[in-house]
Amino acid sequence: MPLTATTAPPFVTVLVRGLLAGLIAGLLAGAFAYVAGEPHVDAAIAIEEAAAHAEPAAGGHDHEDALVSRNGQRGGLFLATGLFGAAMGGLLATAYVLLSRRRRTYDDGRAGLLLAGAALLGAVIVPFLKYPANPPAVGDPATINQRTVTYLLMVVLGLVAVWAGSLGYRAVGNGAPTWQRAAAAAGGFLLVTVVSYVVMPSFQEVPDDFPATLLWDFRLASLGTQVVLWAGIGLLFAALMHHDRRRRTAAALPST
Repeated sequence: MPLTATTAPPFVTVLVRGLLAGLIAGLLAGAFAYVAGEPHVDAAIAIEEAAAHAEPAAGGHDHEDALVSRNGQRGGLFLATGLFGAAMGGLLATAYVLLSRRRRTYDDGRAGLLLAGAALLGAVIVPFLKYPANPPAVGDPATINQRTVTYLLMVVLGLVAVWAGSLGYRAVGNGAPTWQRAAAAAGGFLLVTVVSYVVMPSFQEVPDDFPATLLWDFRLASLGTQVVLWAGIGLLFAALMHHDRRRRTAAALPST
């Protein structure tokens, strides 16, 4: 007998599973960033330092040392990705509970994967295509606040685009062919995404002499870190929720 909504696990149980999945996925993402991203960060910092030393020091002052050493930054990478992953896992678990009554599948694992995939698409891929990550030595310090605000707004618009796609999929109706529902979902998503890309400002601040290969290697490593994070959250959360459902189903069966 399938479990119903009345036998769903309590919020605290789902939240703990989301936090655990996010923490583990965050550490995995940190390991990926350390291996795939840190060499490019070092190379970009070397370019930045070389440019700084090439310029005459204003007023004869020496260049200030970084507040945190590179070794400290590397160690803090795992702390940052672990905490960020735990936070994202908690948000995923919260969304899972809030949307539980509107889900059309009783497969907890599939529902968790779909939510993680939606978050990856809306909060990572859509903003990345408009505002890809930049390494050190790229970007005007005077526009950092504007770039931060526009990026966060793009994250919101990316999630709105995913929501619009979901609305389009549901609006067609259950009796429509799958391709029509998929086309409606893609149309809603692309409409919001394209309008957002056109309306939002662009920033062209990459120096002409910055190595293009290093720039895109860094950007791909940054995107890969996010993919590892959200894929890890989705898979681990799905596995934990699937195991919990099997355990509750076994407990609900009459003993022989």
